Amino acid sequence: MMAGMEVDDGSTRVGSKRNYSRSGNAAGSGGGAGGRSHGQQVCRYWQEGRCVKGDDCQWLHPGNAGSTGRGNSAGSAKRSNNAHEYRDREARDPAGGWGYGGGGFTSGSNQGRPRNVSARWGRGGRGGRSGRGSHDQRDNRFQEGGRSHTPKQKPCSYWLKGNCMRGDTCNFLHAHTTAPDMEMTTVLNGHEKAVRAIVLPEAHAQLYTGSQDESVRVWDCTTGKCTNVAPMGGDVGALIFAKGWLFVGLPNEVKVINMATLQQANLSGPKGQVHALAVTDDGLLFAGTHFEPAASMSGHTGPVVTLMLIANRLYSGSMDSTIRVWEFATLQCVQALEGHTNVVMDLLCWDSFLLSCSLDGTIKIWSVNSSGQLELTFSHPEEENQSDSRNITLAGALKMCGCTDKAGKPVLLCSYNDNIVRLYDLPTFTERGQLFSREEVRALQVGLNNLVFSGDSRGDVKVWSWIDTHPEAVVN
Repeated sequence: MMAGMEVDDGSTRVGSKRNYSRSGNAAGSGGGAGGRSHGQQVCRYWQEGRCVKGDDCQWLHPGNAGSTGRGNSAGSAKRSNNAHEYRDREARDPAGGWGYGGGGFTSGSNQGRPRNVSARWGRGGRGGRSGRGSHDQRDNRFQEGGRSHTPKQKPCSYWLKGNCMRGDTCNFLHAHTTAPDMEMTTVLNGHEKAVRAIVLPEAHAQLYTGSQDESVRVWDCTTGKCTNVAPMGGDVGALIFAKGWLFVGLPNEVKVINMATLQQANLSGPKGQVHALAVTDDGLLFAGTHFEPAASMSGHTGPVVTLMLIANRLYSGSMDSTIRVWEFATLQCVQALEGHTNVVMDLLCWDSFLLSCSLDGTIKIWSVNSSGQLELTFSHPEEENQSDSRNITLAGALKMCGCTDKAGKPVLLCSYNDNIVRLYDLPTFTERGQLFSREEVRALQVGLNNLVFSGDSRGDVKVWSWIDTHPEAVVN
């Protein structure tokens, strides 16, 4: 049986960058002091060291590198990109394999949950300074030559492409990550357009990735090699694996593939791109669009882009900025959650809490109150910690996944449309590092041993692993 979410197809562009005002207004393209309408984006000519406009340039010239980007010679000491000793080992031969399996957090059908942790959200139970700025950065200053410096936080886009010519004199960070206990293991190349979904079935030796290049790729978890490329005939918007079947969300249909016999079936009926899929243990399929053949579930006024099944309820996030809660038995909406001001991009369950992320740049925490209804408990960043009325530019949040680090502590990973995946300790939301990509990450998945897989809009699938930063001493 199939059920679909009935929506009016809106014109909102999923993944578009948004300037979000703390006062509740979207920052327009013509604002800014002195007529600098692009003051938050770095001048590419400045990056190349040849901007001739100096202080009159409309684009950002960060740091103390001078008006042209070549650097100020007076009193400026040259320092290495590795001065902060960020760990970033080069990609290595994946012949040893990179594992497979479940995650620990719940992002779809019921999976194992981590141990119960008493969640007092934010630092000190209220967030402390975690809400200050667009994204919280801990005080990572270091001493060099008797002066205090802040390590480079913005990655070099040319270095990520492999063609930065500046070396140690570059004004930007040469690293794939700032997380001291995580490294990039390898990159799976093959897709030609954005990777929209990654599926790693539990107890299976294969990884599945779906892309807007209209294909699904199958990867061997032992060798890390692509073993099959299946053309889909349309953009892949969603992938799930259930009971030996792979479900592929396409424009105007869902393709179902029996992975044992490779038998295929097409479920026609959806209107528009299928962005999200979910299957119950009883075989009821939900799709983030409208299905004609079975009961439709109306309520959202925009396309549904994320679905999550927990116990006997379905949770849906939409372009209409709301989250709706549905009962399986009646297929009726029992609650609508409002709080986000832009597209709700992803949903995740941690312990007894529902987490949601949105293009408004926030991650919100929902918990069950005494009357059995979900209510907003915490929002990151916290608006109440802003002591002034400055406009804050927040990158839109796209995708979440959860795992545990080497010490067994819960960590939330959230990708943003500034091409960065941020890692947060839970429940404090202390930022512990960043993962960089050439383009925005639209898919995140956790595997065996808490390996993390990220798929970006360029088509790259990166594999990340936790490393031990405090190895035991070897006693001779």
